[in-house]
Amino acid sequence: MNGDGTGERDSGGYPVRVVLADDQALLRSAFRVLVESEPDMVVVGEASDGAEAVAVARRERADVVLMDIRMPGTDGLAATREITADPDLSGTHVLILTTFEADEYVIEALRAGAAGFLGKGAEPGALLDAIRTVAAGEALLSPAATKSLITRFLGAGAGPDPLAAARLDVLTSREREVLGEVAAGLSNEEIADRLGVSPLTVKTHVNRAMAKLHARDRAQLVVIAYETGLVRPG
Repeated sequence: MNGDGTGERDSGGYPVRVVLADDQALLRSAFRVLVESEPDMVVVGEASDGAEAVAVARRERADVVLMDIRMPGTDGLAATREITADPDLSGTHVLILTTFEADEYVIEALRAGAAGFLGKGAEPGALLDAIRTVAAGEALLSPAATKSLITRFLGAGAGPDPLAAARLDVLTSREREVLGEVAAGLSNEEIADRLGVSPLTVKTHVNRAMAKLHARDRAQLVVIAYETGLVRPG
């Protein structure tokens, strides 16, 4: 975890420590072979249900937990909430793996603090990139699936709650602007190009917005942007 308290990982040359949580042993084995084929990653544990995933994440101080949602006993959603609520695991990022990207539980997982999600049908390279992305403290939100989820679940209500919108009062106008761009799925470099500032300046604004809004990572910033009405579906 970075010294700025944002949960961003300092690469430092250390391998990304990964926990695999899925009730299918064969799938876990396939993921292990894939992950350990990379020199910058290591699988430090496996779990067949959510409770075991939490225990292994705590024991191994994992950087990333690949979390299936549907597991017997404690499911992936409950496990994600437990991990993200534990201050000792502030540097642990949950990447949700799901068979169906347009899944009602995915948005709840993001609200609970998951760093993002990826369909199980993704290409091997996409999964490896996803692990690196969330380990670095970035959000991993499939654009098509995110648009579908936001439209179906965040856009289905009567509109933003004024009390929720008041959460943004702590932000400066520039931080609000950057938050809107983050919610649009833009990277720091893309936001920098659009606003005519440096990527480092954008990162500073993002980190300050995360601290003020008590968001673990960019994925939670995206959810907050929609829930408060700063950004609207469509």
